[in-house]
Amino acid sequence: MNLTPNSKVLIQGFSEFICASHIAQMKAHGTNLLAGVNPGYGGQEIYDLPMFDLVEEVVDEFGVIDTTIICVHSYQVLDAALEAIASGIRQIIIISPGVPPLDMVKLIRKAEANETLIVGPNSPGIIVPGKILLGTQPAEFYTPGVVGIISRSTTLTYEVARELTTAGVGQSISVSIGSDAVVGSSFNQWLQILDEDDSTEAIVLVGQPGGGSEEAAAQYIKEAIDKPVVAYIAGTQVPPAKHWRQTGTLAAVIGRDPDFGTAKNKLAALSKAEVPVAERPSQIPELVKKILTNK
Repeated sequence: MNLTPNSKVLIQGFSEFICASHIAQMKAHGTNLLAGVNPGYGGQEIYDLPMFDLVEEVVDEFGVIDTTIICVHSYQVLDAALEAIASGIRQIIIISPGVPPLDMVKLIRKAEANETLIVGPNSPGIIVPGKILLGTQPAEFYTPGVVGIISRSTTLTYEVARELTTAGVGQSISVSIGSDAVVGSSFNQWLQILDEDDSTEAIVLVGQPGGGSEEAAAQYIKEAIDKPVVAYIAGTQVPPAKHWRQTGTLAAVIGRDPDFGTAKNKLAALSKAEVPVAERPSQIPELVKKILTNK
């Protein structure tokens, strides 16, 4: 991974998912944002960024690009990401929501074959406080520190960061893996990344109803993660027959377990793995301070 102020970053597509304030915030946070790609706009400027028609033109101009932030229409995401991979970009942040699941399956296969990290879709991106911001997370909620945040949610990601910052607990990195039905990277991948990250001493995992990723993460934490983990599961009061549309719960429909994908199931898995779980976001700093003290 290359998540430093020297990382070369470009944006593909300009839509309602990103605006001038997001661009300004990334630049202000030290992100080396070089250019944008928007077919038909080559040679122009958008939000003070030089525009190119093709990703390969950006590479020709600036050399190898480390990260691209994709903000195109959901049905154009696959083509945009494949173009980035073909141009040698190995870190892709997908802000756009609602990418067709089969498009994501194709993209994940291509990414795995090319050792490319995909974050999203439906993600506000990644922030390393004080160093780099890739996406739309509000940097003012963050402060440098030792706690890594991994989340499926969008707004809850930075709500948790704000709770930690207010309590005087800084963050090493925060990533929202996305909340579409199929996402590019998993809780388990990011747990491993943060477990091996020298600047991270504790991890906060934020989950929500739908799918089985939190259950898989709980098992992985029990078997393979050395650093302390605190969790929060949103939606504990959601009626059993309901689900959060963006999380994708097809498996719950065709599966035999009526509790599959429910907050109840996730809480049970985390309890079995002996992971402390906050009842509300405001409790997270207290639990984090406790495990850091014990550590």
